[in-house]
Amino acid sequence: MELIHQFSSGLFIIQTIIFLALLFLLGKFAWKPILKSINDRETSIVDALNQATLARKEMETLKEDNERIIREAKVERDAILKEAREIKDRIVGEAKDAAKTEGDKMIEAAKQTINAEKNAAMADIKSQIGTLSVNIAESILKQKLDNSEAQNELVQNYLNKSNLN
Repeated sequence: MELIHQFSSGLFIIQTIIFLALLFLLGKFAWKPILKSINDRETSIVDALNQATLARKEMETLKEDNERIIREAKVERDAILKEAREIKDRIVGEAKDAAKTEGDKMIEAAKQTINAEKNAAMADIKSQIGTLSVNIAESILKQKLDNSEAQNELVQNYLNKSNLN
C-alpha cells in the first residue's frame, strides 16, 4: 500500500485556518495568562532578590553596629574597672593611713601610760626605799647610840662635816 502524498490546496487552507484559529485562541486565552504569570513571577523574584539584598545590607549594618557597640562596651568596661581599681587603691590607702595614724595614737597613749606607771612605780619604790632607809638608819642609830658617849661622837662628826661643806 503505497501512500501517495499529494498536495491538496484545500486541505492546506483548512489546516492553515485551523492553525491560525488555534494560535488566536491560544494567544487570547493561554499565552496572555501564561506570559502574565511569568511576568508576575519574574517581578516577585526580582522583588525577593531586592529584599534579600536589602536584608543583607541591613544585617551588615547591624553587625557593624553590634561590633561598634561591643567595642564601646569594652572601652566603657575597661574605664569602669580602672576607676574601680583607683577607688579601691584610694580607699585602701586611706584605710592604711587611718590605721597608721590610729596605731601611732595608740602607741603614743601606751607610751604615756607606761611612763606614768613607771613614774608612779619609781615614786613608790623611792618612797619605800626612803621609809626602809629611815627604818634601817633608826635601827642602826638606836643600837649605836645606846650609850651617851656614842651619841656625843656622832654629833661631833656631824658638826665637823657640816663645817667642811
